[in-house]
Amino acid sequence: MRRVLATLSLPLLLATGCAPAGSEPTGAPSPTGRQAVFEERAAQVAAAWQPGPSWSDGYIPLQEPTLLVGDPGFTPDTQTAFQAGWYRDQISLPADQPEDGTIQFPSGTLTVPLVSAAEAYRELDRGDPPACGGRPTNPATPPAQPDGPDAGVSTSPQTACIPLTVTAVELDSVPVRTSRGEAMVPAWLFTTDELTAPVARLAVAPTAVGVPPEPAAPTAPLPAELVGALDLRAVDGATLTVRVGIGACDTGPTPLVYEQDDLVVVGGAVTRSTGVCTEQLLLESVTVQLTAPLGDRTVLDVLGGTPLRLTTD
Repeated sequence: MRRVLATLSLPLLLATGCAPAGSEPTGAPSPTGRQAVFEERAAQVAAAWQPGPSWSDGYIPLQEPTLLVGDPGFTPDTQTAFQAGWYRDQISLPADQPEDGTIQFPSGTLTVPLVSAAEAYRELDRGDPPACGGRPTNPATPPAQPDGPDAGVSTSPQTACIPLTVTAVELDSVPVRTSRGEAMVPAWLFTTDELTAPVARLAVAPTAVGVPPEPAAPTAPLPAELVGALDLRAVDGATLTVRVGIGACDTGPTPLVYEQDDLVVVGGAVTRSTGVCTEQLLLESVTVQLTAPLGDRTVLDVLGGTPLRLTTD
């Protein structure tokens, strides 16, 4: 059955009802067979990866430019504000361009121009939150209690749809996943009243920021039992948390990995259902165990050969 990839928020519904979990195709490949098929594909991906000198000499971040430094102590509302980019500044933000900064890579350093705190804030702030009907304008004000027979019933407090309030800013360095491994990168740290950790906006000027090269994926389609990787969720030494894309009725997602001295190729294997099912892409986190710490090795997706980015919610 032809599979169409769709986003989680916009699934393409072709039919309802998945086949029972145990309805495996006749002759489904064994785990050993899956690994062999995966390794053949991964070797092709690795051979096609030719990123150019900027991948190892320049600065190519593999992470979003806005990130958190520590545990933010999110509530549902402050998490929404962070993800949407809702801020208000209560201080004067320096507009002068600072002196050049230094990126510290595992294998060396790179001097780069930086942007001002004011410019970093302009990139951080993506607008004002919408009005929230039925919510108080002051988050410290509890909702009014109703009159009538239900007046004694307790209601849970609500908070307003408000931005994060910036009360301080400083220039520092934060760990960032790059094409050259984890580096310490200059960033403006914005302190807010609502979060317990600063919000960092990377301070490297756009002229010094490189972009990943276009991958050269194998021309053959991905074998039916294999799935590609979407992103990295965590890197802890030799342990990677990877999200793979599976179908709505696929079962048993299993991580697969192919290692070389300079790169790692990841993906997964699933058991496909034989019945009619909705065609939508679901993201499933799997744990990949390497034989050695990842270090500065590049992580590639087995489907398209794309270098994976480190993402957070």
